[in-house]
Amino acid sequence: MRTFALMLTLIIPFISSKSTSAQTTPDPDSPRLEHIAVYVTNLQESASFYKDVLKLTEIEEPFKDGRHVWFTLGAAGNLHLIQGAQKKIEHDKNDHLCFSVSSVDNFIIRLNQQKIEYSNWPGTEKAPTVRVDGVKQIYFQDPDGHWIEINDAK
Repeated sequence: MRTFALMLTLIIPFISSKSTSAQTTPDPDSPRLEHIAVYVTNLQESASFYKDVLKLTEIEEPFKDGRHVWFTLGAAGNLHLIQGAQKKIEHDKNDHLCFSVSSVDNFIIRLNQQKIEYSNWPGTEKAPTVRVDGVKQIYFQDPDGHWIEINDAK
């Protein structure tokens, strides 16, 4: 019995780490996100919004054509704003960018200070949603109507 117990204590951590590793390690041949492009009508207005509201860090823009602004999203890649949309169009909330923050409540203070309207998923103004998994989230739109979700997912 002692031998069996000893074998289990040696084997279980190995099995557990193998299954966890297999679930979290991506296939080296699978694509990884490099950037997200958002087409906008007014590049300067949108760039200011993403800098001032989301506090994204602008990075060097390699095209140098006055039609692009790039922001880093850290390990996730980059966000490219591209000038040229002819008009603002209505976007469905299901089509959104999502960013996580440490405190949705603190982020709401920033939105209120900048007079940016936000709502929960059903559309109730100034009210966050708390998902069934406990994640708090809010939604608002950039100057072109692109939906943005802010949540506190860990």
